[in-house]
Amino acid sequence: MIETALTLFEEYGFHGVTVNQIVHESGTSKGGFYHHFASKDELLYVIHDYFISYALKKAKEAIQSNQTPTEKMQEIITSFLKVFDLYKPHISVFSQESIYLKRQYVKVIKEKRQTYKQIIFAVIREGINTGEFRSELPVEITGMSILGMVNWSYKWYKKDGDKSIEEIAAIYVDLILTSLLTDQAKQDVRFRDYFLKYESSRDTM
Repeated sequence: MIETALTLFEEYGFHGVTVNQIVHESGTSKGGFYHHFASKDELLYVIHDYFISYALKKAKEAIQSNQTPTEKMQEIITSFLKVFDLYKPHISVFSQESIYLKRQYVKVIKEKRQTYKQIIFAVIREGINTGEFRSELPVEITGMSILGMVNWSYKWYKKDGDKSIEEIAAIYVDLILTSLLTDQAKQDVRFRDYFLKYESSRDTM
């Protein structure tokens, strides 16, 4: 039902699609629809929740499974980019139709987005405190810049493009960590694989 709704919403818009169309096109029933969703509004919320919950889960895993702020940031950026490959239709539909969300769903979404944002801020703050990240960078502006840069990817990323999502993630990691890390931290052998110049030089050896 969700996949069918995504296709219909992309083509006709949220208000241009009825529950009857969704169940007809998906080969299900109204009873089945209302067993899973209280309304079409809840379905739109669930579409968003798929990708924001995935991103939040991966960010929390990055915090728990890595020791240094640089390693945490690398994994967060990489998993964030993969969201646009895994859930591109969900993100496209939500970006177009989110204005129609009911207030109670908007509240939940804002809370999850705020949690994700605070994770980014916390990693930057930790990196500055440990001396890995440049202390002159303001935490909030730096964090919002990273979020804005990565979030915009949904506008241009194509699954059949010249570069895979993994290759794009590696470019983003290089760009962001080159800006964040101190000169000393950039020389740390633990982080060398995060920079494309080291990957390129290793490939030619």
